[in-house]
Amino acid sequence: MRDSSTDDGLNATIHPDGSAVLVIDETPRQIATSHAEDARREIVRLTAEIARQLGQPTRVIVREPDGEWPLIVDGEEHVEYAATDGEPRPAAARPYAAAPSRPAMTTIDPSPAASKPAAPVEPDASAPASGSAPQVSSREFADRRAQRETFLTSDRGGEDSEEPATRGFRGTMTRMGIRMAPGAAERSERSDQMAVAQHWPGPRTIAVVNGKGGSGKTPTTILTAAVFARFGGAGVLAWDNNQTRGTLGWRTEQGPHDATLHDMLESAPHLLSADAQAADVAQFVHHQRQDRFDVLRSQPIALAEDQRVSAKEVDRIHAVAARYYRLIVMDSGNDESDPLWRRMIDHTDQLVVATTTRDEHAEAGALLLEALADRDERSAQLAANAVTVVNQADQKAPMNEVRRVVDGYRKLTRDVVHIPFDPAMIDGYLHYGALRPATQRAWLAATAAIARGFAGGA
Repeated sequence: MRDSSTDDGLNATIHPDGSAVLVIDETPRQIATSHAEDARREIVRLTAEIARQLGQPTRVIVREPDGEWPLIVDGEEHVEYAATDGEPRPAAARPYAAAPSRPAMTTIDPSPAASKPAAPVEPDASAPASGSAPQVSSREFADRRAQRETFLTSDRGGEDSEEPATRGFRGTMTRMGIRMAPGAAERSERSDQMAVAQHWPGPRTIAVVNGKGGSGKTPTTILTAAVFARFGGAGVLAWDNNQTRGTLGWRTEQGPHDATLHDMLESAPHLLSADAQAADVAQFVHHQRQDRFDVLRSQPIALAEDQRVSAKEVDRIHAVAARYYRLIVMDSGNDESDPLWRRMIDHTDQLVVATTTRDEHAEAGALLLEALADRDERSAQLAANAVTVVNQADQKAPMNEVRRVVDGYRKLTRDVVHIPFDPAMIDGYLHYGALRPATQRAWLAATAAIARGFAGGA
């Protein structure tokens, strides 16, 4: 809606007692209301009347105790915020809370006709005599049942059932008491949240891979698990599936113990037995109190030869994880020939390629996909339907370089999401809540892309 109103416009003031005044061409018009919400609606209604008379949207500046709201109203009572500099105004202090709705009053018709007694109703000759009722045969009732339409409706997604906007200008109008539908960006975010919140029948396993160290596998594992747990609820495990010095435990919170996957492996017979309880697994995993998922650590201070895990042992750990968790996110090592790595792929439902914008990381991930495509049919399917997460590790990386990596992977994988540079991702413990809003939104989009790969899976 464009502002094509006159230069004078309208001015309105809402007083603390809920009354208001609308000044039209220097002529004040008192609005006798007792609630701010009623005053706002009356101002919009009166401004819309003027807009219809003028045949164009009309500008009105509404001053309230909490701030000033320049608006544009058209003849259909559609409202937009109209900043003088053309920029959206950030939400100020919340306007008065909406007044509670009042019960409707019963209208009494004072006309003489209303006081006259009703005319007698002539009996219907076709109606059955008093004391008798028509009999319905079972066959006729069966026909009625066959023709009956259900009272339930499957259309539950109408405009009235959609939550109103909470962001930007539309959210500001909603908080002012004028219900507005969300915009395209807010709808897209809600769609991603719903995709991530989905639960599937049976556990799902995600493998985060790249044959090059430093390509962002561990941050991708942590933040993917965090988003799934935050929006979808508990039952998410991040597993450090690494023969060498896996660092998943270094970048996540440690629980009240120092257990690793080797401790879980020793207790696997009990954890898989009928006597085990759901809370028994807590002594082997490290709960992330902020992001609400659990971590199964490796032992990064030990030599690889001292913590070697076989393919059969991967099967045993995965059986335990699948019993206690609905979603398993596996952080992998760099050796694609290791039986540990290959067995992880055999358990994977969704492949995620993690890479930075650096050439060697991007190339290593692409070569891994090509190798999987040649391994067997199932691995080829995983590669073809993989999701690529491109982390911008270098703040000064030119955008044309970022686009080159993103576009290159778009030709290889089902979906690609670019994660912008964020200093909170560089070192130390990694928490979703510490990220910038734009980074959080990007991780939500990436996790939603992963979740959509599970749709319809067994």
